Amino acid sequence: MPIASDRLPQVAVIGRPNVGKSSLFNRITGRRHSIVEDTPGVTRDSIEARVDWDRRPFVLIDTGGVQRDPTEVDPVLDREQRKIILDAVRDQVFRTLKESDLVVMVVDGKSGLTPDDEDVADLARRACKPVLLVVNKVDNARLEDRVYEFYSLGFGEPIGVSAEHGRNVGELLDRILSHLPETPEDDQAPDASEEDITKVCVLGRPNAGKSSLVNRLFGDQRLLVSDIPGTTRDSVDVIWEAGDSRFLLIDTAGMRRKAKINHPIEYYSNLRTIRSIERSDVALIVLDATREFSEQDKKIAGLAHERGTASIILVNKWDAVQNITTKEFETEVRNQMPFMAYAPFLFISAKTGLGLHKLPGLIEKVAANRVFRAKTPDVNRVIHDAQALHAPPGRKGRHLKIYYATQASVEPPTFVLFVNDPELMHYSYERYLENRLREAFDFTGTPIRFEYRIRHRQPPPGREPR
Repeated sequence: MPIASDRLPQVAVIGRPNVGKSSLFNRITGRRHSIVEDTPGVTRDSIEARVDWDRRPFVLIDTGGVQRDPTEVDPVLDREQRKIILDAVRDQVFRTLKESDLVVMVVDGKSGLTPDDEDVADLARRACKPVLLVVNKVDNARLEDRVYEFYSLGFGEPIGVSAEHGRNVGELLDRILSHLPETPEDDQAPDASEEDITKVCVLGRPNAGKSSLVNRLFGDQRLLVSDIPGTTRDSVDVIWEAGDSRFLLIDTAGMRRKAKINHPIEYYSNLRTIRSIERSDVALIVLDATREFSEQDKKIAGLAHERGTASIILVNKWDAVQNITTKEFETEVRNQMPFMAYAPFLFISAKTGLGLHKLPGLIEKVAANRVFRAKTPDVNRVIHDAQALHAPPGRKGRHLKIYYATQASVEPPTFVLFVNDPELMHYSYERYLENRLREAFDFTGTPIRFEYRIRHRQPPPGREPR
């Protein structure tokens, strides 16, 4: 569950890579928010989740692994790129510590104290926040002696836990609460996963500016941003409040072409991105205006379309473009993905804020259209008029007959047509009916689905088919 309110106490989980921070985070939150992999440096962005323990809520934040040696980072990157990412992670972790009420420092009981642990401890001391030391991978009572080595860090009595097996996690949560201020009931904001919040995922190719966009909207360097493609690996949830509106923004990893996925972490990142689309109401498909529209852009948009998610096309970095108009750019892109004809375009700059004042209203509009339900008499009138204007197709002497139509569901709007033979429905005529429905009702931004059922005769007036 993502963060519900800045008024809740915040607890930052820190440590060097591969000590089990993300495993502990997932264990406490009860969901696989963070990618877990036996590779140093997997978590880079700060992942937030609301936790309720003993009827007291707080926000748990999983941070990137702090380390000095760039040789242990992603082998796909060169040494200079690795160092840039390590420095950015360190700066981001320190900002998170400064904003937190409690620091939970995680160390590895199996490998023992390391120079990187000392480095993380120094970072925690500089933040001047209370620190609770957790020795992970203490899987049974025989390993309890492993915790004594870590007294030398100076953070008091460590607690030995096993994130993998859940050992002593309840005791850890009790100790976390003992360090946090009481939260008045009036200040216990509702969980951000409730139905009243619009969930918005941010999609795009690596380096299209997705994290920069979220940071701009959020007003803080909450997500790691660099010019190195693929910096974001996890899907990261943050709450964005714009006026009276609240949105859950889900920043996703940039999706590479399948042929370029050469690391298991990237595979799981792409899988996480697909899951983020499935739980979202609206997808912001970010295009880089300075780069040519690609087949990968088309495939990313297709993922949102296939899963019935409402979509907005955001053309980022528009401030850096010359010699082409918005109309020309939009026409060029629409010609390459006609299946997204319903998606509105918004030309923006995450760097300068260009056009972003229009985004909240546009998100609310397409989200509302995705749950709009048209009245059955109105739907039948539109379908009847459409047939009168343009007769249904035929084949081998048989013509399609549409007896009755109704909207069966929303998210996305789905229409059931009762016909004499579904095989007679041609794709072009289905597109024609879709266009007529879009003209009659405002379905801007949302896909429409059709289902067909056989009925051999028209039902009596005023009666729906059983």
